[in-house]
Amino acid sequence: MPVLALCWVSFFWGTTWIASKEGVKHMPALQLVAIRQFLGGFLYISYFLFKKAPWPKGKQWKTIIILSILNFVLSNGLSTWGVKYISSGLGAIIAAIVPLWIVIITFFRGERLSKLSVVGLIISFGGVCVIFYDHLSDFLIPSFRFGIIISLISTLTWAFGTLYTKKKAATFNPYFSLGLQMFLSSILIFAYTGATGISVPLSEIPAISWWSIAYLVLFGSILTFIAFIYVLQNLPAAVSTVYSYINPIVAVLLGALIFGETLNVAIAIGGSVTLFGLYMVNVSLRKQRKTSTEKL
Repeated sequence: MPVLALCWVSFFWGTTWIASKEGVKHMPALQLVAIRQFLGGFLYISYFLFKKAPWPKGKQWKTIIILSILNFVLSNGLSTWGVKYISSGLGAIIAAIVPLWIVIITFFRGERLSKLSVVGLIISFGGVCVIFYDHLSDFLIPSFRFGIIISLISTLTWAFGTLYTKKKAATFNPYFSLGLQMFLSSILIFAYTGATGISVPLSEIPAISWWSIAYLVLFGSILTFIAFIYVLQNLPAAVSTVYSYINPIVAVLLGALIFGETLNVAIAIGGSVTLFGLYMVNVSLRKQRKTSTEKL
C-alpha cells in the first residue's frame, strides 16, 4: 500500500500542472488559484471542525499567516500564473529546483556546503542551461520572460517557506494548519483580484475551467495530499522523495501528449541532468539533517 500511495503521488501531482494549464487558458490565473484554495481550505477546515480539533493559539497564528503568504499566495499563486505563459512541463521542471534555493539560502546564512551539494548544484545548473538553450529565442517574447521570472520567484518563496516551517515547527496540527493556510491565502488573493479588477464574474468562467478547479481541489489538494501523508508515515525519507523527480517527467510527457508542447532532445537530456543534480542535492541535505540529529 505505501508503494501504491507513492505511485499515486508521483503521477497525480504531476497531472496537476496539466489541469492548471488547461484552467488558466480560459480565466485569470490568480482567480483560479483563489477559488481552488478557498474550496480546498474550506474542506480541510470543515473536517477538523467536525472532529472538534482545537484551533491555533497565540503565536501559532503568526506562523500560519506567514506560511499562507509564502507557500500559497506567492508560491502556488505565481507558479499557476506562470503556466499561463510557459509550458506545463517547463513549469514543473522549474518547480523542482526548490532544493537548490534551500542550499543557496543556507550557504548565505553561513552554513558550509558539502562537496556533494556543490556538485549537485553545478550539474543541475548545467541541465537548466541545456533546457533553456532551446528556448533562447523565446526570451525575446515578454510574456514568456514574465512566466519564467514569476515561476522562479515561486520556487524561491517555497524554499523560504520550507526553511521557515523547519525553524518554527509548531505543535499545532500541521494538516489543520494546511487548511487554514489555503483558506487565508484565498481571501488575500480574492482581495487582490477584486481590487485590481482582473477577476471575471463566476458565470463567465467556462465549464472546462470549473472541471480543472474540481480536479485540482480533489486530486491536488485532498486525495493526493492524504496519500502523501501516508507515504511519509510508512516509507523511508530516501524513498518518499522519489515523487519530486517523477512529477516533472509526468508533466512534460502529458503536456506533449495533450497540448502538443515541445518535447525534444534538449528538454529530455536537460531535464534528466537537472533532476539528477537535484537528487544529489537532496541526498546531501538528508545527510546534513542526519548528522545534525546525531549531534543532538
